[in-house]
Formats: sequence, C-alpha cells, structure tokens
Amino acid sequence: MTLGTLRKQPEGYSAFIPDTFPPSGGFELSQEVLQKNDKAVRLLGKLDGITQLLPDVDFFLFMYIRKDAASSSQIEGTNATMIDAIEAEAKIETDMPSDVDDILHYIKALNYGMKRMQEFPFVLRFVRELHKELMQGARTTHHAYPGEFRRSQNWIGGTKPENASFVPPPVDDMHRALGDLEKFVHTKDSVLPLIKAGLLHAQFETIHPFTDGNGRTGRMLITFFLWKAELLERPVLFLSSYFKRHQKIYYERLNDYHRGEVNRWMDFFLDGVIDIAQEAIDIVAKITAIRDCDVMKIQKLSTRASESAAIVLPKLFELPIVTTRNVQEWTGFTYPGAQNIIDRFVDMKILVPRKQATKYAQSYIYKDYVDIFSK
Repeated sequence: MTLGTLRKQPEGYSAFIPDTFPPSGGFELSQEVLQKNDKAVRLLGKLDGITQLLPDVDFFLFMYIRKDAASSSQIEGTNATMIDAIEAEAKIETDMPSDVDDILHYIKALNYGMKRMQEFPFVLRFVRELHKELMQGARTTHHAYPGEFRRSQNWIGGTKPENASFVPPPVDDMHRALGDLEKFVHTKDSVLPLIKAGLLHAQFETIHPFTDGNGRTGRMLITFFLWKAELLERPVLFLSSYFKRHQKIYYERLNDYHRGEVNRWMDFFLDGVIDIAQEAIDIVAKITAIRDCDVMKIQKLSTRASESAAIVLPKLFELPIVTTRNVQEWTGFTYPGAQNIIDRFVDMKILVPRKQATKYAQSYIYKDYVDIFSK
C-alpha cells in the first residue's frame, strides 16, 4: 500500500506528497491487527466502566492529564517532570526548570479541548484552537505561529530540507491533505473507530501542518477523537507515556506509516492502547484502595478534626503537593489551624514532608497517591 510519493521540489529537495486519503481501496489490515483492535476495545469498555465507580473521576483526570502533558512534552525534549508541574500549579516558590512551562501549556490545551469539544465539532478549526492554547505565550525555540497552519516548508530531523529525515508536504498539498483528513474523521465508513484514531494520528504527523507543536497536538487528538467517537464516556485514555517509553520505536513506526506499512504502525498503536488501558484500570483500583484506607484513618480522629480533614483529603487528589497556604485557601483556617491539619496528615502517614520551598514554607506530598502515576 502507498499513501503518497516523494516528489522533487524546485528548491532541489524531495517532499512527501500524500495521496488522496483514505486510499480508494481502503486499508488492508492484518488479522492480527483486527484481533488486537477487539482486545483494545474490550479494555476501553472496562476502563470506561470502572472509572465511573471513582468518587470523583475528575481527580483521576487531573493526574492523568499532568502525566500525559509531561510525557508528551518530554518526547519533544522537555526535561521538567510531572512533579515540577504540580509544584508550579501549587505555586510553591522554588527553583523551577524553565521548561516546566511546556507542560503547563499542554495541560492548559488539554483542559481547553475537553471543554470545547462539549459544544464544538472535531474540525480543523478545533485543531487550530487547540494548537493556539498549546503554543500561545509558551517557551519556544522558534516562531510557532499559534493557531495557524504553516505558510512555508518545514522538515523533521536535519538542519534543512535537503538533509532532513522526512519532509512533509508543501503548503498547497498540506491544505489538500488536511481537507481529506477532516472528511475522513466525519465520514461514516467501515473503518473501526479505534483504527481510525490510530490512522488520524499518523496521517496528521505525516502532514505536519504547524511550524512547531505537531507531535503534542497530534497526540492530544487521539484522546479527543476516542471521546468524540463515544468509545469513552470521559477522555480517560492518554497514550503519551507509552510513546515516551518506546520513543525510538514510536518514530520508527511513524516512518513505516509514511512508507505505506500501515499494519506495522497500527500494531504498535494498538499495543499502546492495550498497555495504557490496562495500566489505567490498575491505577483506578489502587486509587480506590488508597482513598478507602485514608478515609478510615480520618474517621478515627475526633469529630472536629475529622470534619476539617474530610475537607482537605479530596483536595489532595486534585493537588497532591501542598503548602500550608494551600490548606488555608481550602479551609479558610488561620495559618496555625491549617498547619495543625497538615501535621495530623503527616502523623497518619498520608502526607510526607517534601522539601523546604522557601525560608518559611515547607511543602508536603501525598506520596502514595503520586507514586501510582509516577511509576
């Protein structure tokens, strides 16, 4: 199967020109890929069901969004971590890596997309809006033109198109290919939704329509498409940590896709869905166990102490690294009162002192909970 051809450009380099998409003959998927698709869909259904049992699925989403944001940004060279992002959100005054900004913008874009998709279709305008949220005001090494499709040639690898590892389509062909991709997303055809999500990501990366931020935008599109296609009740599947873990293979399989080896890409993609869905199912069970254990600890406190602790515990699932100031904001208590709550949480081994953020502010981490997502 071919998905395009290399065509020499007037400047002397060759660029990839996508064929009409999808191919007129469809996609010749192997039996192995179709069987993996069935397994992946079953696991997605299980994940979708089990997340509904969480006391607040939004807290689960908050952490998974941070994890995906960190992994997706790290694929592009960011060194900051999920922990750095949580500290930045908690406004802990410590020396932050400058590139934590990449993760915070990714979180912002994901949150924007989840809200926007409740009222807006999955069209190219949505993709541009998502990119704008990702790149507007972000730390960047060159002009990203937030929310705008590129107006010039770009390339992947190398210092110029002539020595690049891959040269996406020129601007005119890029717009044609984007039009095909948008129609593909909305056409009622025989392509299975999860297969379509994998093809959407690979074709988007092949087109590479932005000056910068293509990988991060394209990885977000997987989650949003699965949600829009109603394979998930909530957007609870994020694949960036899988792609980060197998980064070399990820790039190799995208290159395979460019060469028309769709089955090799889809095999890798579906392995990722299976892996991450199972991981997420396990995480839900661990969250439930930790919550039940810590609620029991709180119930053993005096009535007054347990009432204030019951205010703070749910908040820790949302923001699991805190200072006394955060607890003051949540409870309205004075500094000594908030510190007393923290001290009780430390005694119960719910919170662990982390490090001195400033001369006066100690930070504390809900370590058992964070470790679930960090490992």
